[in-house]
Amino acid sequence: MKTLEAGKRIAINNILFATDFSPHSNAALPYALAIAHQYGARLYGAHVLSSDDYLFVAPETWPAHVQREEQLQQEAVERLEEQLRGVPHQALSGVGDVWDALNQLIGEHDIDLLVIGSHGRTGARKLLMGSIAEKIFRRASCPVLTVGPNVVHQQKSVAEFDQILLATDFGEESLAAAAYAISLAQEHQARLSLLHVVAPSKAEQPHAGTMGSESNTDFLVRRLQELVPWDTELWCHPEYFIQSGPPAELILRFSGAHGVDLIVMGARPAHGVVSAVTHFAHTTAQHIVAHATCPVLTVRG
Repeated sequence: MKTLEAGKRIAINNILFATDFSPHSNAALPYALAIAHQYGARLYGAHVLSSDDYLFVAPETWPAHVQREEQLQQEAVERLEEQLRGVPHQALSGVGDVWDALNQLIGEHDIDLLVIGSHGRTGARKLLMGSIAEKIFRRASCPVLTVGPNVVHQQKSVAEFDQILLATDFGEESLAAAAYAISLAQEHQARLSLLHVVAPSKAEQPHAGTMGSESNTDFLVRRLQELVPWDTELWCHPEYFIQSGPPAELILRFSGAHGVDLIVMGARPAHGVVSAVTHFAHTTAQHIVAHATCPVLTVRG
């Protein structure tokens, strides 16, 4: 995975927009186009057809089945060409496992950012970006910008991030996420807030390293401050917040109360059961993506 040191400006040269052409996928398109314009990036649009299981298709119908798939791929390319008009782009279409196809494209085209839309539900097999969005942002080797179903489109330009929130648990992934949050705050001259939520089970436990009269809260604030290099040039001083309670609920509440335009957080690489692997416990990350009123940028460590 490409890494970014805190304090260095982010470079986005190649963007991948994955779509199933549903309304929820289409909601992410303006963000992909706007970011491509902002960074002068090349935009790749990809539509992957989930291949039917040939075990359940009579052999004599295979030729017609293949012909139909080729027709659908051609139609997808034509539709993408229309959607991506106005920026340097390439339309791509394929058949097979959606994640495997996207993962291959990320490597082949040196993708710096993947943009997807999600309907915020699970189990809807035929809605590509809804059923596997969580799998994608936990496995992708590049940062993933997910536009959930509750994202509110303001009167201002899409992807104009004035208020950025870094939600962190101080894990390894937080370092990678912090670098992107800081860089984006510099790029957009945005206000940057850093939030650490202490889960209820840990709220009363003193963190290792607290000494003397320093309170647990003071210690945690100092750890937040250490995520922002002292020589970082930002439009305004970052703000640091410590809260206790359910992480997803408090992050969403903070985002709404402070008018956050972009949530940035880390995501651990997936191993085994995808639903149990995330920067936050269990399905917290997916809950945030599904209910946030702004896009969520997840970054792997």
